Amino acid sequence: MTSSQLSGIDTHAHIFSRDLPLASGRRYNPDYDALVEQYLALLESCGLAHGVLVQPSFLGTDNSFMLAALDKYPERLRGIAVVMPSISADELGRLAASGVVGVRLNLVGQQLEDYSTDCWQAFFQRVAALGWSVEIQRRIEDLAQILPAILQSGVNVVIDHFGLPRGGIDPQLASHKAFLELLANQQVWLKLSAPYRSDLTAEQGAGVFELLRAASGGVERMLWGSDWPHTQFENSTSYHEQFQGIQALLGDPLEWQKVMCANPSQLFKFANTI
Repeated sequence: MTSSQLSGIDTHAHIFSRDLPLASGRRYNPDYDALVEQYLALLESCGLAHGVLVQPSFLGTDNSFMLAALDKYPERLRGIAVVMPSISADELGRLAASGVVGVRLNLVGQQLEDYSTDCWQAFFQRVAALGWSVEIQRRIEDLAQILPAILQSGVNVVIDHFGLPRGGIDPQLASHKAFLELLANQQVWLKLSAPYRSDLTAEQGAGVFELLRAASGGVERMLWGSDWPHTQFENSTSYHEQFQGIQALLGDPLEWQKVMCANPSQLFKFANTI
């Protein structure tokens, strides 16, 4: 398949090698390599043109392995970095020049902070000034506690993995209802990715999608990600299984075009992808 025949964007994948220095306090130790060439081959096997690499939390703030891949494939890839909130505007600019289009807060297992403080607000404003987004991974029960403070900075926020609603979303639960109400905010985007991280069956995933779509007013701020190489779930799923899952979820061709092409092109600064 030639590059001109490829279409669509996978917005969530990780690359690493087992010999890289690992961050302290990590929850995962890779014992294999997940290389950018392997990832690009998987994209092409599904007819996809582009990908967004997300810095894995076990590599901490050393984004150099991801940046090398962005430098090698600047037309095909973008990146989401992990940085300290004290990072300077100049350093953020250098990341932008390498193809970084956002920052990630992986808050799973982390103590939540007060994101309304001057330090955090200045950081989010620097991110917003670049036209970037802040990507958040946290269970649905806590998202409504932290999102308002982050959104007040004016930055776009991307929620990972359906919002991590273990077993599904219950609109009768106060925390779930509060999260759903925030989805009408035009700054909030959602990744339809990694249903296995919430123990969602295909039927439960479809139900969650219906609730999220209704709360968001459509799919105009939804994205898809493979979550390759499915860390901690490598033996229970695959790239092609996840791609088939989104094909089943997005049966409407117009919704497919938005989620797979138009939306990620807009948010992550890809050109000529539609």
